[in-house]
Amino acid sequence: MTISVIIVVALLAAVAPVTRERLDRFTTLTGLSVTPAGARQVIDHFTVLRRWRLVTLVVAVPPALLTDDPFYLVVGWCAVSVFHGVRSPAPIPRAPGDTDVYRRAWLLGSAAAAVAGVHLLTSRDVTPVLLAHAVIVVIVMAAVPLVARRRSAGPASGEPDDAVRAGQAVGHWSTRGLYLAGTAVVLSGVILTPGRPPLPELPEYSPAKPPPKWTATFTTVRGYKEPTCPWSGHLDIPCRSWRVNGEPFLQAAPYVIRPGGAPRLAPFVRSPDKKAVVYLGRDDRRMAYQDARGVHRLTGGLADTAVPTPAFLGQNRYVVLNGDGAQVIDTRTWAPVPVPGARRVHDLNGSGTVFTTASQVLVADLRGRTRMSLPLRKKIKDSPEDAYHLRPDGRRLVVIRGREGRVETFDVTTGRLLRGVVPRFRGDDFIDAGLGWSEQGSFLVRGAVSERVYHLDLSTGKLWRHDG
Repeated sequence: MTISVIIVVALLAAVAPVTRERLDRFTTLTGLSVTPAGARQVIDHFTVLRRWRLVTLVVAVPPALLTDDPFYLVVGWCAVSVFHGVRSPAPIPRAPGDTDVYRRAWLLGSAAAAVAGVHLLTSRDVTPVLLAHAVIVVIVMAAVPLVARRRSAGPASGEPDDAVRAGQAVGHWSTRGLYLAGTAVVLSGVILTPGRPPLPELPEYSPAKPPPKWTATFTTVRGYKEPTCPWSGHLDIPCRSWRVNGEPFLQAAPYVIRPGGAPRLAPFVRSPDKKAVVYLGRDDRRMAYQDARGVHRLTGGLADTAVPTPAFLGQNRYVVLNGDGAQVIDTRTWAPVPVPGARRVHDLNGSGTVFTTASQVLVADLRGRTRMSLPLRKKIKDSPEDAYHLRPDGRRLVVIRGREGRVETFDVTTGRLLRGVVPRFRGDDFIDAGLGWSEQGSFLVRGAVSERVYHLDLSTGKLWRHDG
């Protein structure tokens, strides 16, 4: 693909007509005052170069495509500047002593190419491609001094002064182009060398074989396990997929690849009532909601860098996709729920929404009017984030401080902290997550070690088992 683009660009440049801007640049750099007689000579020179450059480029295109080697394009572009002087019937006059800088550059480039070429021929296997480069470089090295000597002759006697000056300017320009083109060819001959051994490829995430075209189903998600082998060296299918109730859940993507390295687990979250999951589709890369009724797609196809973090809200009714902004979806109607300005949505019910901006935690009613605000605490690495739960009547906000395990209750109307308690679990158990409110009106929490669900008294921190 790259070589094709280079070919197209080179051909377009070669067919470009001789413009007034190009002639103005020529007269500026050479200091030539153009007369009608001299102008014709200059225009003829550039027209001939343009025609022959297009011919040599067309000849160079097939070998460049066959070998995927841009060196032949360099030769095709520069050959006319080198060999045009060889075929000229008479020397081109030039002003003496005005191309020494280009000649020195040519000598330095030739010396560097000779040293590098000897190193290449002695340090690796000699291939036909390498030999072709060497032959072309040697021919150019021989041709440049020959053409330069032919151009060192002075102007023929008897010519008009304006023609002499135009001829000297063309000679200067041609000799400059000769040295620059020759230098470009000999250096590219050793730099643009195909066939170099490729760098060792790093292992990358890839499935061992395509998943079957069926979809795993469930009624209740009793348990799930994450995939454990992202690298291609592992061939056993069980460790390559999410597992739900002990069975492979192959419709869910196991990993996403993000800038900077290793595969990371793709999003997969179970609803608190264990009746549904949200995950990233393996084949279509769309976020999906699945329960006993089937699968519903929540987004279009996503790049791995744009995959959001899903969560369940509002007694499992709503799904929020937190990423670059927040998207909330009602799982009864599948309609989006607008939450303007939200970076992350934490809870949503019939009374309002709890969401965070860059610096605040806001409680808003369903019309978007702010009812309460709290400062957003800065997250500390490796510590759980704070969680926020709005009571169904909208009068109380419960905040679970992930760092301390403390549960705080706020009055939404006044914003006042009413009570802060630390739940009194048995043994080494501690709070894992808040599950919202029960039908009886008590707040439910889940233990991190036991995974048991408890009722929590928000005034005393006392716990009792939840049945059901």
